[in-house]
Amino acid sequence: MSEAVEQLASQIEVLDLDGLRAFWRERYGTPPPLRSEPIMRQLLAWRVQAQALGGLDADARRALARSGPVQPEGRHLGVGARLTRIWKGREVTVVIEEQGFRWDDQLFPSLSAAATAIAGSRWNGPRFFGLRDDQ
Repeated sequence: MSEAVEQLASQIEVLDLDGLRAFWRERYGTPPPLRSEPIMRQLLAWRVQAQALGGLDADARRALARSGPVQPEGRHLGVGARLTRIWKGREVTVVIEEQGFRWDDQLFPSLSAAATAIAGSRWNGPRFFGLRDDQ
């Protein structure tokens, strides 16, 4: 890796979120609306390296294109699967459908959108329904 890229990576490593956003804005325009310093740091480091070294090669781009669109997390359980949990003393159930996740006669595009509607505050859907180990 070039010395210039290593220097930029060192700068990125010590910036807080506002500094990361300023760094992004200066080089690439409007920064993504992220609130996670580690994710923003990784994205910036990748952009700097990709700009200096050329980014993904043709084989990697083709492999990504073949993988198809990203499916919402939880969809792998299959259409008709029911996710249930007790929330504030009542049982709530979300049913996986072809077009999304149904709760209380409403269709949501993601499990997180359904969990947020249920909880009344922002939630990660897979975590809300116990599909993740990091609870």
